[in-house]
Amino acid sequence: MAFSTHTLLDRFLRYVRIDTKADEKSTDYPSSPGQLVLGAMLRDELLALGLKDAYQNEHGLVFATVPGNVPGAPTIAFNSHVDTNPENSGKDVNPQVIRNYAGGDITLPKDTSKVIRVADNPELNDLIGKTIITTDGTTLLGADDKAGLSVIMEAVRILVENPKIPHGPVRIVFTCDEEIGMGVKHLEPSQIGAEVAYTLDGFGSAEIEAETFSADAATVTITGVNIHPSIGKGRMVNAIRLSAMFIDRLPKRTMSPETTADREGFIHPLTIEGGVGQVKIYFILRDFDTAQLPVQAEMLREIARQVEREYPAAKVQVDIRKQYRNMRDGIAKHPNAVKFAEEATRRAGLEPKLKIIRGGTDGAQLTEKGLPTPNLSTGEHNPHSPLEWTCLEEMESAVRVVVELCQVWTGK
Repeated sequence: MAFSTHTLLDRFLRYVRIDTKADEKSTDYPSSPGQLVLGAMLRDELLALGLKDAYQNEHGLVFATVPGNVPGAPTIAFNSHVDTNPENSGKDVNPQVIRNYAGGDITLPKDTSKVIRVADNPELNDLIGKTIITTDGTTLLGADDKAGLSVIMEAVRILVENPKIPHGPVRIVFTCDEEIGMGVKHLEPSQIGAEVAYTLDGFGSAEIEAETFSADAATVTITGVNIHPSIGKGRMVNAIRLSAMFIDRLPKRTMSPETTADREGFIHPLTIEGGVGQVKIYFILRDFDTAQLPVQAEMLREIARQVEREYPAAKVQVDIRKQYRNMRDGIAKHPNAVKFAEEATRRAGLEPKLKIIRGGTDGAQLTEKGLPTPNLSTGEHNPHSPLEWTCLEEMESAVRVVVELCQVWTGK
């Protein structure tokens, strides 16, 4: 069945203009008020589409159901997150829509030092004549994951307006604070009630991801001795200098994002804050082999011991927090989750590409909780950056995959 995705671009442009930047320092949930604003908008749009059970709960999570029209068909779910990454501004996003892209580098208008270069984005060569959406160079775009939100919402509209498309019950779940590892903090599979779920939070087109990093977070707290610099000789221990020493002792040519690829893990210092008396360094630890995370943590602890031996008046504490685990094993228990996604991708006229995620999704944590949740493409490119962009036609193909997937699960 042919169907139109005529409202997809308008949805996306509307969603990205709402500031939903997550705040990892907040003690609230969700961590930023804009997430509640966008969640309420999505709830209202779902109600307007006729999903009578659509609601936003006290944690900002949005749930809804497209009732099935095939008796006995299993319930499946689709999930995206409303928040954007905390490392770049999501305020006053001003998307640039480039229709009939002619090829070549794209200079962003509000900061011409920001250029989306074909050399760094060779996939642009395959998108000549398509519609490209970028930032103006001053913020991120928010396609991660508002492209996913838009794809799911458009698929819901199509299912509702085309009742002859066969499908079982389809559950919709929109989460908060995925970017800071809290997307399923207040979400259990029993609240979803599906046999499998799919996150719409992936790169490009036709990609299916059933394996992620395993992930921990580490906080290194370096406590020095602060005293007036005029009398500091032999007494001051500068935590800023010790933090520089700590970072300098990390591996330089391996185990960092800038030196690894494919299945190689890393230790990544993410942010640093403090002063002479105390500095905190926030790290993320990543590896596809979960057993390597304690090895990475021990490396941090050994550097801490070295610093303390050389500066006995200093104290270096390493705290580790679990984030998520590789979803490979959980998804393997339900092979149809990936098999049916491959079939739906082919039915949508695309050749499926099985990929791994050098990152994580809500799906990793949902899978760990017992709900197999692979990840699907939504046209994301350069996420977490002012150089972020997406392609409307890739988003449209993602809508087709979702609609086909609903039919594959019915056996139709």
